[in-house]
Amino acid sequence: MVKKIICITGPTATGKSSIAIELAKYWPIEIINMDSATIYRGMNIGTAKPSLYNRSITTQHLIDIREPYQTYSAADFCHDANLLIKEIIDRGNMPMIVGGTMMYYNSLRFNLDLLPTANKEIRQDIESKANIIGWSELHKYLSQIDSEIASKIAPNDKQRIQRAIEIYTITGKPMSSLLNIREKNKNQISRYITISLEPPEREYLHKKIIERFNSMIENGLIEEVYSLYCRRDLGPELPSIKCVGYKQIWEFFEKKISLNSAIEKSIIATKKLAKKQMTWLRAQKERTIIDCSSNKILGNVLDGINTILNRP
Repeated sequence: MVKKIICITGPTATGKSSIAIELAKYWPIEIINMDSATIYRGMNIGTAKPSLYNRSITTQHLIDIREPYQTYSAADFCHDANLLIKEIIDRGNMPMIVGGTMMYYNSLRFNLDLLPTANKEIRQDIESKANIIGWSELHKYLSQIDSEIASKIAPNDKQRIQRAIEIYTITGKPMSSLLNIREKNKNQISRYITISLEPPEREYLHKKIIERFNSMIENGLIEEVYSLYCRRDLGPELPSIKCVGYKQIWEFFEKKISLNSAIEKSIIATKKLAKKQMTWLRAQKERTIIDCSSNKILGNVLDGINTILNRP
């Protein structure tokens, strides 16, 4: 019998982490964080990282596992999460995936651990070539070695172009051929049960996003970004500094935009992120939707999980 794994997901600012902490009062849960921002040390406020107190209530994994100058791919997450799931089950506990990085969730459901981890030397070589001929030319090269992937990547999407060429360089195989193995892993998908916290209307979520970001500013987000900016070993090209809020405030410290503009752009970027997350979620027809605005949200999530776990 396949062990079912619950995933609490949803767009940003819907209270996923808070609900997961409450669920730990009912089951022996260990949380596997599915968030591409909370992995970074020293980035606490802008990532809405669970507090030390909340982390003391139940074990939480994949938080503070990288320095901001390091990378962490969906394949890395898939590898780490699969190991953790086995370890947690072996301990007699219940693994629960919590977060909103949908690319990570896809990698886990389709078992994309087949993709190689990042190679610093190869990435530097690709960047050096880009500095000489430009990313648009590298996109043309990608079209020659993997037209399927190239057709899905914009010519100015540096990070994804680099990753696709990197994978081809390491494996000698197009990234698309590795991703197509997902068709052989369809049975893997049924193992993961998606509980999605979603707003009844867009305006509700936008209000929550604005409130949360303003709270981050009050709690010291600007100072947090400044401490990263002053390190001098970080730059705007890094995935960590591209995180919403950090990118815009970084531009303020670079004197490219005003502080008010940085705040406004951060909120707009967060809304765009939420829209992308909702688009992905709506395509997941098997998900169980929970109204995140309900004052009975915890009870509704509990009922949803119990119903799923009791299915034959």
